[in-house]
Order: sequence, then C-alpha cells, then structure tokens
Amino acid sequence: MATLSIRMDDCTKTAFEGFCESIGLTVSAAVNMFAKIAVRENRIPFNVSGDPFWSEENQARLWESIKHAKEGKLTEHDLIEVD
Repeated sequence: MATLSIRMDDCTKTAFEGFCESIGLTVSAAVNMFAKIAVRENRIPFNVSGDPFWSEENQARLWESIKHAKEGKLTEHDLIEVD
C-alpha cells in the first residue's frame, strides 16, 4: 500500500478532520473515497466553479454601478433589518 502526503493549511486540515469524524470516516478513508470515485468516473466527483463575483456578468454590473456613482446617479435605500 502506498503513502500519499499532501499539504494544506492548518485551519482546513482541522475543519476537514472534524467533518470526517462527524460522519464516521477517517481522513484517509475520505481521501481514498474521493480518489476511487475520481478514477472510476474519470472526473472530479463534484462541480468545480469559480467565484461568481468574478463572472463577466457581475463585473459588467459592478463597472456600470461605478460609472453611475461617478456620475452622481446614486439611489439611497433604507436598510431592512431581518430578525
């Protein structure tokens, strides 16, 4: 049996260990499950996407908002507090 060594930040490691423990798995078992599914399906077994903040649509809207702000076309809104 081979040994795999990976690097990750301490916070992620601790959170992942806690998650694995909460569902009754070891970190090793969880990583092995990921690897086996990835190999079997020939893909990463979950959707991988970028942060929607950086999408072209959102960036265009932000630039339009900045343009309006620079032109003084701002709308004041009241905050709505939610309990």
